[in-house]
Amino acid sequence: MANTQSTTAERGRPAAVTAEGYGWRHAGRKDPAVSDVSFRIEPGERVLLLGASGAGKSTLLHAIAGVLGDEGEGDEAGRLTVDGMHPVQSRGRTGLVLQDPESQVVMARVGDEVTFGAENMALPRDEIWSRVRKSLSDVGLEVPLDHPTTALSGGQKQRLALASVLAMRPGVLLLDEPTANLDPDGVLEVRDAVVGVLERTGATLIVVEHRVAIWADVVDRVIVLAADGGVLADGPPAEVLNAAGTRERLIEAGVWVPGYTPRLRTPGPPSGRGNGGSHSTPGTGLLRAAELSVARTRRAGPVVSKVSLELAAGEALSITGPNGAGKSTLALTLAGLLTPAGGRLEAAPELRRGAASTVHKWKSAELVTRIGTVFQEPEHQFLTHRVIDELEFGPRRVARLPEDEVRRRVDAIAERLRLTKLLQANPFTLSGGEKRRLSVATMLATSPDILVLDEPTFGQDANTWAELVSLLGGLIAEGHAVVSVTHDGDFTAALGGNVLRVAEGTAQVQARVASGRAA
Repeated sequence: MANTQSTTAERGRPAAVTAEGYGWRHAGRKDPAVSDVSFRIEPGERVLLLGASGAGKSTLLHAIAGVLGDEGEGDEAGRLTVDGMHPVQSRGRTGLVLQDPESQVVMARVGDEVTFGAENMALPRDEIWSRVRKSLSDVGLEVPLDHPTTALSGGQKQRLALASVLAMRPGVLLLDEPTANLDPDGVLEVRDAVVGVLERTGATLIVVEHRVAIWADVVDRVIVLAADGGVLADGPPAEVLNAAGTRERLIEAGVWVPGYTPRLRTPGPPSGRGNGGSHSTPGTGLLRAAELSVARTRRAGPVVSKVSLELAAGEALSITGPNGAGKSTLALTLAGLLTPAGGRLEAAPELRRGAASTVHKWKSAELVTRIGTVFQEPEHQFLTHRVIDELEFGPRRVARLPEDEVRRRVDAIAERLRLTKLLQANPFTLSGGEKRRLSVATMLATSPDILVLDEPTFGQDANTWAELVSLLGGLIAEGHAVVSVTHDGDFTAALGGNVLRVAEGTAQVQARVASGRAA
C-alpha cells in the first residue's frame, strides 16, 4: 500500500480516527491482540483508552500510528482510518509516545533527539529550535541540549520522548502510559504540559493510562476495551466511571476506577514449595552497605553517596525519590550489577554461602540464585523466543534444578501472574504489562534470597497489580527480601518495610511503613 506523506499544513490540523470492527493478530499468535473494535473519535476530542492488561490498548495505538508492520508481521481485520485514510498513509498526522521510552530514543544528544522529527518535517531552522526549547520546558526536562541521552534516567527518557513528539505538533497525539515512570510531581507536570499543548494546537488526544484519576478530569470521553474483544464501555468520564452496573464491570475487568482499592490475596508461596523454599530465617542479615557511593559508569562521578543500610531476610525496602536522582543506579549496585564507586557493600555469610563477600565480584550463576534483578525495561532481560522458555531458563540452565521442580515452579508462577495462556507466545509481542509480569516471573522462578525490582507495577491493571503485590508479599513471608524502585505509593504501603528516599545525591531511610498486605 502506498505511503503518501501528509503536508506540513495538514500536520497541524486535528484529525478524526475511525475504527470499524478493527482487529490485529501478531504473526505466530493464535489469538488476536485486539479485535472487533468500533468507534469514531472526532477532531480535537480527548479520549482516555482503558482496559485490562493485555486487552490490546498499546496495539491499537500502534495501529493508529501506522507502525504495526506489514502483512508478514500480522493479520489485520476490519477498517481503521485517520481522516479517512489508512494509518500508514497518515503517519505524518500522528505522534506516538511509546510505552517503553528507551526504544524511542535514536540520537546521542537531547537537543538532536527533539529536533529529529521536526527536521523530517522540513520546518525552518528557527522554528525547529523554538519548538525544541518550548517542548523541553513543557515537559520539565531541564538539562542542556548537548546532554547525552544515555545519561538520562528512565523517567527523564519518558519526558524526552514526549517532548520529541510535541515538537512535531501532530494532529493526533497518542500517549501510551506517559506518566508510568514519573515521580508524583512529574506526573502532574507532564499531564498539565499535554493539556497546555492541546489547548494551543487543538490536537486530538488518545491516552492509555491505567491510573484513571490522573486524566479523568481533562478528557472528554472514556473508551474501555474488553479483554475478549470489542468495546466494554464508551462515553463521558462521569457516565462510564460512575454509572451503576458499568462501574462494577470495570472493576471486574481490572480498570483502576477512582475510589476503588484492589483486594489483596492472602500471601501464598510463590514457588509452590511452601515455607521450605527460603534460605534464611526472617530477620537474618543478608546485605550491608556502609558509606556506599554509586555511579552509572566507572568514569562518571557518584550520583548518590554515603548510603548506609542493612537488608534482612523477610524485609521489604522501597527506594523512592525524583526522576534522575540515582534510584536505579543504587538498585543495580545493591544487586551486584554495578561496581561501587566508594564505600563498602558486603554480603552476610547466610547470603554468600561460600562466595566472595563483595557482591559485584560474583559470577552470574552465583548471583542469580542469591540476588535476582528485574530491570526497568523488561526487554533487556529476555533471552528466548517463547514465554515458557523464558520462565524455564533460570531454574533449568542456571540453578540446574530437577525437571519436576522446574515444572512446579513455572506452572505456579505462570498461573499467579496470568501468563498461562501466553506460554507459546514470543515475549516481544506481549503487551507492556504482560512483559513486566514475565520479567518478574523469570526472576521468581530462580527463587533468589533478594529480589531487586525497578518499577515493578508499571503497566498493571488493578487485578494484576493486586496479584503481583500478593505474590511478593508471599515471597517476603517465606523469608526473602524485596527491594523495589518505585513511585507507586499504594505498592509501598501494601508491602510495608523501610522507605529509602534518594534525592540531591544522598539516600536516607525516611520511614518504616506498616504492611498493608492481606493477613
